Amino acid sequence: MRTITHLGLADAQRALSAIQEELAARDKSAVIAVADAHGELIALQRSDGAPLASIVIAANKAWTAARERKPTREIGQSARHPQEGFDMAYYGDRRYIGWGGGVPVVVEGTVVGAVAVSGLSEAEDMELAKMGIAAILEVWEDWTP
Repeated sequence: MRTITHLGLADAQRALSAIQEELAARDKSAVIAVADAHGELIALQRSDGAPLASIVIAANKAWTAARERKPTREIGQSARHPQEGFDMAYYGDRRYIGWGGGVPVVVEGTVVGAVAVSGLSEAEDMELAKMGIAAILEVWEDWTP
């Protein structure tokens, strides 16, 4: 029998809290999205003052990272490569996004979801998403199936 590991609301809340704490320390605003392994939202949080467009962008970053099992920046960079790149339109779904800030959550080699941040620079979005993942994985380190 196959055991499937899932991200849950408690995991999402840990990521949201860690990222929101860092945003407050930096006096910045952003949108945070946490998705399950299929890319479907578990939680979404918009800080006061975060750009409205970042709501959809964060959700799409989380969706893309979970579905493709890789960071969104990596997907975007592949699409831009002059010889080996590919047209994002071939994915057939407008939710795919290639801007950095969506990062898959990997537990024991399996993608169990994704964390995404939107509203800051690409570098900050990626850094904060990784902080959210670290908050989730702190609990998973002691987990045994």
